[in-house]
Amino acid sequence: MINGSVDESGVPFITVSVGGREWKATIDTGFNGDLELPLELEYAVNPRYFGIGKSLLAGNQVIQEDQFIVDFPFDGETVRALATFVDSDGILIGTNLIREYQLVIDFPLREVSLDRTA
Repeated sequence: MINGSVDESGVPFITVSVGGREWKATIDTGFNGDLELPLELEYAVNPRYFGIGKSLLAGNQVIQEDQFIVDFPFDGETVRALATFVDSDGILIGTNLIREYQLVIDFPLREVSLDRTA
């Protein structure tokens, strides 16, 4: 089981260790992909170019981004995932990455849990 928190702004997150440091990883239930990673982590996840993908953002805005297959450390394993890289200081985890987990967000208690079900 992976435990996390809900921050003061109401954003659910967990902490992941990548590239020798701890990163805040937001659980983005509106993102049905795998990962959005900071540019700083390119060296740490062995990116391989996959292609150009389209993403639908809020307000019906469509963007195109380079996508990469990466080796991402998650829940004690290294998982192969599809990621984009952005100039950011945090990680976004999409619902496809956690598709084999039960996600519980308890806003009043400010707790997050991911329990592998498959």
